[in-house]
Amino acid sequence: MSSYRSIVLVKQVPDTSNITGAAMKEDGTVNRAALPTIFNPEDLSALEAALEVKDRFGGTVTVISMGPPKAADVLRDCLYRGADRAILVTDRRAGGSDTLATSYILAQAVKTVGEFDFVFCGRQAIDGDTAQTGPQCAEKLGVPQICYLTEIIDVKDGYATLRRSLGNGWEIVKAKLPLLATVVEEANEPRPQAAIKMMRNKHKRAPLEVPEGETLADEDRLEQWSMEDINADLDRCGFAGSPTKVHKVQSIVLKKEGFVQVEPTEEGVRGLISELVKDRALG
Repeated sequence: MSSYRSIVLVKQVPDTSNITGAAMKEDGTVNRAALPTIFNPEDLSALEAALEVKDRFGGTVTVISMGPPKAADVLRDCLYRGADRAILVTDRRAGGSDTLATSYILAQAVKTVGEFDFVFCGRQAIDGDTAQTGPQCAEKLGVPQICYLTEIIDVKDGYATLRRSLGNGWEIVKAKLPLLATVVEEANEPRPQAAIKMMRNKHKRAPLEVPEGETLADEDRLEQWSMEDINADLDRCGFAGSPTKVHKVQSIVLKKEGFVQVEPTEEGVRGLISELVKDRALG
């Protein structure tokens, strides 16, 4: 049986379904401390894809997350579901990174892990919706990229056969390993946490999570990497490496102001089209 080395890039994100007025500071920026956080949904699907490769074809699953110490929550979740290794990349100098800087840092982390066959990540994160980080990582790693993965059909002889969504259809592609794949949420049903794995890993902590004065046993230590650990060029990290600038964040509230009922007749449809043209929604 072959053995494939999968790396999964995961992110802890604000729960955008539970945003309130406290989500914004007076200066218009996001108040992340006031927002509940969750496992980015499509990253969870990416983890399941990697675990499927491990179950069907053999191998290991290493998970990497870049973020503050609290991001260790999603790494523990990964271990509870079956990941073999979890690494937190955390460094204040990475703060403010846009997708260009983030993809550089994550690519450096992947290179630091070593040889791999697959890199899986979610199609996009719900706090940005850019879908840029995965493809940019693939470019920096110099490997083929398969976007919108929906099914792993087969892996053998150094190639993977995959199904990917085209929006209004799908296609089957065959790519040489190693490769990077971005996974859509409908690709699979993520497995639940396993009780025995929770008991084994529930005390795992990143060193920065541990209060001053407390000690952390070696067996309870999550791997924690800094910019030096991944040999990162600081000019390409954080604000210095991020050409994207956010002017401000606005909270938009849509108010309903009545409705117009359109009769299902030729005359009614003609009137609707006329109104849409006047509003410049059509034409």
